Amino acid sequence: MSSARLMTPVLISACVIILISFAVRASFGVFQIPIADEFGWARAEFSLAIAIQNLAWGIGQPIFGAFAEKLGDRRAIILGAITYAAGLVLSSFAVSPVQHQLLEIMVGFGIAGTGFGVILAVVGRASSGANRSMSLAIATAAGSAGQVVGAPFAEYLLGMMPWQSVFLVFAALILSVILFLPFMRAPITATKTELEESLGQILLRAGKDPSFTLIFLGFFSCGYQLAFITAHFPAFVTEMCGPIMPGGVLHSIGITTTSALGAISISLIGLANIAGTLLAGWLGNRFTKKYLLAGIYTLRTFVAAAFILLPITPLSVLLFSAAMGSLWLATVPLTSGLVAHIWGLRYMGTLYGIVFFSHQLGGFLGVWLGGRMYDVYGDYTMVWWIGVGVGAFSAIVHLPVKEKRTPVAVPA
Repeated sequence: MSSARLMTPVLISACVIILISFAVRASFGVFQIPIADEFGWARAEFSLAIAIQNLAWGIGQPIFGAFAEKLGDRRAIILGAITYAAGLVLSSFAVSPVQHQLLEIMVGFGIAGTGFGVILAVVGRASSGANRSMSLAIATAAGSAGQVVGAPFAEYLLGMMPWQSVFLVFAALILSVILFLPFMRAPITATKTELEESLGQILLRAGKDPSFTLIFLGFFSCGYQLAFITAHFPAFVTEMCGPIMPGGVLHSIGITTTSALGAISISLIGLANIAGTLLAGWLGNRFTKKYLLAGIYTLRTFVAAAFILLPITPLSVLLFSAAMGSLWLATVPLTSGLVAHIWGLRYMGTLYGIVFFSHQLGGFLGVWLGGRMYDVYGDYTMVWWIGVGVGAFSAIVHLPVKEKRTPVAVPA
């Protein structure tokens, strides 16, 4: 199904699936305060549940990638959607921190089956070489579109129903992705030699390559920063932002509380990232991907440091959201494209899934440390500066990556 056309049924269907999956995932930060307040939990309790979700997502990503490559993409997506929905339904009945934390394992595995690892591999195989970087960027940007609508939609639903009912609505939305599976067909686009190479051989070849290790390490900070902001930024803004002045621009458009500003900030990040991710995909076809990644992480470092050093006001929240949003998922098409370029398309889902595990390890620590350090210190300053430091590390670690195709192991 490889075609010179950019917008194909595969890409359109992939965008819808990722949009729905990520709209739900991006909304969890909005539930931080309602759930904690209802049960009288410490902030770290629900934070740990979201952190476990991120870790399970990371563990599940290479598993679902290998499942898809061995037994079929659509089967992997169906399994992911059912697991995701079941986790949400069961979570709606949870009344203790441990129950939420254990059930988030199911949600995390469900995200893995309906998220980037499986979907981007299908998009990569269904795209022509000339369109691949842009196709991956468009599918990634769909995740940002989900973020645009996810948090405000959750906030809207919470105004009409309890959080338990919102979880049930989201479970139904997740199951709706199955309707798009008939269009998710893509050939195994690989050379004859790549087709003869086994999964074990490609894993051994990548594992011995220092560039794979560097890409793995570099993706850690992306997960740390994104997961921390997604889970804690609405609460961060609610509690630390200066007041919204009556009669101002925000007040005139209906944003009258810092709680609403926190939800809108997540949406704005997603909106800005649509443009940022598409630009990254366009640049990825024209410039060296590792230098683009190093540049993105450097900019993130400066943006995050400036935000925490300056007074936190409604204006600075909006400026930060727009700036960080333009860099948000811009790393995904470049990182996945780098994996496909160096090690081929045959096992892209599994290899990218392994790299993505590092992303989710970072996500686990970002979310968990955010809740833990808040309970200990009463604010998020320390965990924010850790994010600045790991961002600088990722900018440096991408520079030695050798961006060239590695030789395929010849079967004996």
